Amino acid sequence: MKIGYFLSSEEFAPKELVRQARMAEEAGFDGLWISDHFHPWNDEQGHSGFVWSTIGALSEATSRMKVTSAVTCPTVRIHPAIIAQAAATSALLLEGRFVLGLGSGEALNEHILGDRWPQADERLEMLEEAVEVIRLLWRGGMQSHRGRHYTVEKARIYDLPREPPAILISGFGPKSTRLAARIGDGFCTVAPAKDAVESFRSEAHAEKLVAGGMKVCLGPDEASARATAHRLWPNESLPGELSQILPTPAHFEQAVELVSEEMIGEELPCGPDLEAHFEQIRRYEDAGFDELYIQQIGPEQERFFETYANEVLPRLSEEARREPAASTGSAY
Repeated sequence: MKIGYFLSSEEFAPKELVRQARMAEEAGFDGLWISDHFHPWNDEQGHSGFVWSTIGALSEATSRMKVTSAVTCPTVRIHPAIIAQAAATSALLLEGRFVLGLGSGEALNEHILGDRWPQADERLEMLEEAVEVIRLLWRGGMQSHRGRHYTVEKARIYDLPREPPAILISGFGPKSTRLAARIGDGFCTVAPAKDAVESFRSEAHAEKLVAGGMKVCLGPDEASARATAHRLWPNESLPGELSQILPTPAHFEQAVELVSEEMIGEELPCGPDLEAHFEQIRRYEDAGFDELYIQQIGPEQERFFETYANEVLPRLSEEARREPAASTGSAY
């Protein structure tokens, strides 16, 4: 399983994300995920840069790592034709190192223009048509599309990569997982859900990449790290569809009043004990993931990259050499 770093556009300013990307490459991480939000989940996180500008900067700041949008919603806030153009440009700048991660989105980001926030089934229907539009425009030439949700009239993307980017589809339930298997080049999610991975692979009928994301808060002691994670990411413990339907950071702040530090500590590794990190990483490996992207919560970024470069990544590489596993998906 390859290990990458997850850049949080909600928690850090764009220049800091570029700095973290450089540190990740120097530390030996295999790739980058970067989130795409208009709003952070709460005001404590405090950031939300325009991801496509940051991706352009990442193309100059890194030389070998694959960069994946994790994930972009191409349905309400931004028309899929614009996403098609943005992704094509990103693929050119990154010279084949770009992957387009797509999902059905959250009201938190997508309500901002006053559009109605659709129900879950309609959001998945819109996502499927959006992928159709994106791939149509990536064919080149003048293209038009008239569907249930989107219209494209005589549009052409002039700057296209030689090979179109792979498309990962985010999934958090059976319907979105089946959709990912049907229309995606791969599947991504943020929990070590073995059932979802197995469902995706059985439905996909082909070798396709499965990628995951996880959060940690490496710090000098467990209590302070848990407090930092609770302050910045209490939404990690919200159940059900709340993350998809709450419209503003203020609503999330109200919802997480019932989330305790202990709940966050049970959700993700906090503190200096690296065995907790290894244990969580192995859950993804045991679930059948091909790639895992790890996000460090809070300000201890230098400590995180130094620790992972010296203690975590070498040990994972050594374990992989001792116990080689057959790849179950595409590495792009």
